[in-house]
Amino acid sequence: MITYTINLEPLGKMTDEQFYQLCRKNPEINFERNAKGELMIMPPTGGETGNRNSEINAEFVFWNRQTKLGKVFDSNTCFKFPNGAERSPDVSWIKLERWNQLTLEQKEKFPPIAPDFVLELMSPSDSVKNTQEKMAEYQANGVKLGWLINRKDQQVEIYRQGKSKEVLNEPIFLSGEDILPEFVLDLAMVW
Repeated sequence: MITYTINLEPLGKMTDEQFYQLCRKNPEINFERNAKGELMIMPPTGGETGNRNSEINAEFVFWNRQTKLGKVFDSNTCFKFPNGAERSPDVSWIKLERWNQLTLEQKEKFPPIAPDFVLELMSPSDSVKNTQEKMAEYQANGVKLGWLINRKDQQVEIYRQGKSKEVLNEPIFLSGEDILPEFVLDLAMVW
């Protein structure tokens, strides 16, 4: 399965409210919108990737319940980025102080905030190039720490604010560094 990108320019610019309503009226379809306003239709994950996504998300939820430092979100959460893109990382986390600055209406719709942390777990159908571009976009919009996990190659790319991408081959674990204090992800469940 492939991701489809649709240029809606001939029809005019879709407003944020129209995009929100499109997503609500079609909950079985995973939509994203890039900074150019193009609509992206994302295929659902397969069983293996879906299971690993759930396991990874659970690790973040358990850690966050203990630390109470922020809010954890799954891949169904769409965020409105400063550049206009609306994206849904596989796992994301926002510091509680930043989340609490949003209004209830902003929290209910597509929150206009870049998470502090994002994780993308590549599916067999994902393009490395497109996913790397998405990670660079996250970083350019203020995400402080991002992990791109490529199961097929057993490789992790780490994206940090103001630094070059770091590539790890067959790592055993990942550290949340100062963004996710004391968080460690054991990659045995991923590989």
